[in-house]
Amino acid sequence: MTLAEIAKALNCDLEGDGDLPISGVAPIEEARPGELTFLANRKYLKRLGSTRASAIIVSRDFPALAISTLRSGNPYLSFAQSIDLFYSPPLPPPGIHATAVIADTAVIGSNPSIGPFVIVDRNVVIGDNAVLHPHVVIYSGVAIGHDFTAHSHACVRENCSIGNGVTLQNGVVIGADGYGFAKREDGSYAKITQSGPVVLEDEVEVQANATVDRAAVGETRIRKGAKVDNLVQVGHGSKVGRNTLLCAQVGLAGSTDVGDDVILTGQVGVAGHCRIGDGAIATAQTGIPSDVAPGKLVSGYPAIDNRLWLKCSAIFTKLPEMNKSLRQLQRKVEDLMR
Repeated sequence: MTLAEIAKALNCDLEGDGDLPISGVAPIEEARPGELTFLANRKYLKRLGSTRASAIIVSRDFPALAISTLRSGNPYLSFAQSIDLFYSPPLPPPGIHATAVIADTAVIGSNPSIGPFVIVDRNVVIGDNAVLHPHVVIYSGVAIGHDFTAHSHACVRENCSIGNGVTLQNGVVIGADGYGFAKREDGSYAKITQSGPVVLEDEVEVQANATVDRAAVGETRIRKGAKVDNLVQVGHGSKVGRNTLLCAQVGLAGSTDVGDDVILTGQVGVAGHCRIGDGAIATAQTGIPSDVAPGKLVSGYPAIDNRLWLKCSAIFTKLPEMNKSLRQLQRKVEDLMR
């Protein structure tokens, strides 16, 4: 493609050689001649001097550059969209593979692609354009909307509900039993039946080996547009808001209520029955034992305001020296009082 064709496809403003042939896209430090890159964060500005890319996507207010430039209101999004101009995932074969087991009472919409050894149990309803890769298992009573994709070894348990445009990556488990046990008088534990379903609303994506547990009563719900990263645990009865991001290894204990547009970065843990307000952000490895107000940026354990945590972290490395000085002062005071 020429750079001018890419500019038109991405609705970007072109500066430079529109006839420049572009063969692919790459990060700024790895790009080669003939490739397109991007710069969304100015802290990487120094990498411009060494990039070999033929063209770059930047913001509309970015300073003029020597190489051909595409200007965008959202450079990162435009770069993401540019990938689709050069790469399309391989399409699975249409139809239902001979080894798939589909219950007589299952209803599957038009244009399905159902791979080898898929199991679709009784009374399942799946909409149009479903793609079920090998070894996907759909339990009985599940309802799934249109444009559903489930990669190999994903599993959706009984009576769960999935909206339109949902993607489950490899090894995802939707609706496994929540962690519910009641202690008997003799100290042993009785299992609490987990009867409530999981609901995934439209445009949710759950990535590899993540789990969303069903509740004993009520439901576990992931709202529209939320994205759940690899190895995330969403506990029974939890609620996750619209367009919220749960990054790798986040853990939500049971009945956690996460608002809209929240970002929980890697390895954040949230205690049960907590409320995380809309727009809140927790930095990596934050432990959240209590509610977080809307719009707050928190860090550390127990979670505190990020700016305070940064100050505390700066002091932490000085504690041995401070302790030594304090002991010396204490000895001087003791000597004076003798």
